[in-house]
Amino acid sequence: MLSIDWRSPAAYGHTKHIPAAGFAWEYLRRNDEYRQDCQTVALTEGTATRDLEAFAHRWGLRFPVRPRSAA
Repeated sequence: MLSIDWRSPAAYGHTKHIPAAGFAWEYLRRNDEYRQDCQTVALTEGTATRDLEAFAHRWGLRFPVRPRSAA
């Protein structure tokens, strides 16, 4: 668990100046279920594309598309 006191307004003063995506990340990274899902995906070797898509869909994530390397 994070050590930030969520009841302290001073701990969140920076949120007034971050874009919506940054605010969403601050919220999401504190969610225990998200953190558990993320750890599961990270530790699963050879995670299938559909599993990654399901993870992204569940949490409303979008990842940049990586160009395929020329073979």
